[in-house]
Amino acid sequence: MPQIPEKIHELTVGQLSARSGAAVSALHFYESKGLITSRRTSGNQRRYTRDTLRRVAFVRAAQRVGIPLSTIREALAQLPEERTPTREDWARLSETWRSELDERIKQLNRLRDHLTDCIGCGCLSLDTCVLSNPDDVFGERRAGSRLMTEGR
Repeated sequence: MPQIPEKIHELTVGQLSARSGAAVSALHFYESKGLITSRRTSGNQRRYTRDTLRRVAFVRAAQRVGIPLSTIREALAQLPEERTPTREDWARLSETWRSELDERIKQLNRLRDHLTDCIGCGCLSLDTCVLSNPDDVFGERRAGSRLMTEGR
């Protein structure tokens, strides 16, 4: 992994990509979505502050657990621009997502536990579909497949 001397305060997109493990295209995408920022040189090249490395790591970790980009952007907006975010900053932000992640884990556990009962046909109107249509509640409303409702 390329090392960046401490005296360098800004990174090129290539350096940021090499250090963060994120593709250059991903970094451009993150910037277009307001997740990271850069300044432009007189030659119109992007330059990122060193704290952008931590922001990219945070974005990628949050994405891996399924946090939507809009939620990540809101969280990053709470961080200070003038200094590198601290461990406490990150802990505070990630704590806000804990209940959402706990609920997702519960849903996945339910799915796993009932997976053997599903025949995978997709009709979702079977009387015994315990995954997305317990007790055929959708079948009573109208015919055809339906999306899973919240809280199931």
